[in-house]
Amino acid sequence: MNSAESSGGFELPGWSPARHLELVAAEVATVAADVIRGSLGAAAPARTKTSPTDVVTHTDLRSEKVIRAELLQRCPGSAIVGEELDDVAGVSGVEWIVDPIDGTVNFLYDLPVVSVSIAATTGGKVVAGAVADVVRGEIFTATLGEGARRDGTPITTAKPSDLAQSLIGTGFSYDSELRSLQVEILRGLLPASRDVRCMGSAALHMCWVGCGRLDGYYEQHTQIYDYAAGGLIAAEAGATVELPGSNRIGLAIGAAPTIFDDLRSIVRATAGG
Repeated sequence: MNSAESSGGFELPGWSPARHLELVAAEVATVAADVIRGSLGAAAPARTKTSPTDVVTHTDLRSEKVIRAELLQRCPGSAIVGEELDDVAGVSGVEWIVDPIDGTVNFLYDLPVVSVSIAATTGGKVVAGAVADVVRGEIFTATLGEGARRDGTPITTAKPSDLAQSLIGTGFSYDSELRSLQVEILRGLLPASRDVRCMGSAALHMCWVGCGRLDGYYEQHTQIYDYAAGGLIAAEAGATVELPGSNRIGLAIGAAPTIFDDLRSIVRATAGG
């Protein structure tokens, strides 16, 4: 991407190409969050996907169309992989990974945990990302090797002394058989931790690990658009992060370094791998 292809065409001296991609992701996620915000309390289902409970709303589709148009305007020739629409091939070497609404069930029920997630990859590696919290209006961003930010201010993970003093986030599959396994994981984790929360947005869970609102997060069988941006943000904020591509059980996990090994051990003891 040409460094002048965002923010009205002006250059930001000293910024790396990946940092400019972070800026683009933040700009476009903000635009999409505004679109979604206009439909809060008025979500309308369009169809379902993997199960009758895995819903897609008309706003999911509208948000992704807006995101794609905004990205291609700022970064012509980009490839785009999104949750709801067909992949777009590119020629620029930049690929965007898009979740137009992470927390669609929350959005459907007018619950206040809804986000937009946009990550940029080059050479097959996630190098920049942004997650917009639709209701709170916060924007989490990161560039590989250059730290993570909330609304432009650097963030860091919490430093819990042990798992027993840690608040953990998780999420559940739409598949009933997988949920049975996930219940077994909770049986081991609940007695070992301060408590567990399931708030319905994988992207925000990772960002909240990054800024210390959660001490750790784990979830199985998420997709790349769920964790691409959030995983980078958590890692750049100092969390230890393991993503599904590096294990055999489809596990995404991010946690403060002080508790990562203990959390991972409990989860994997039941999940396998």
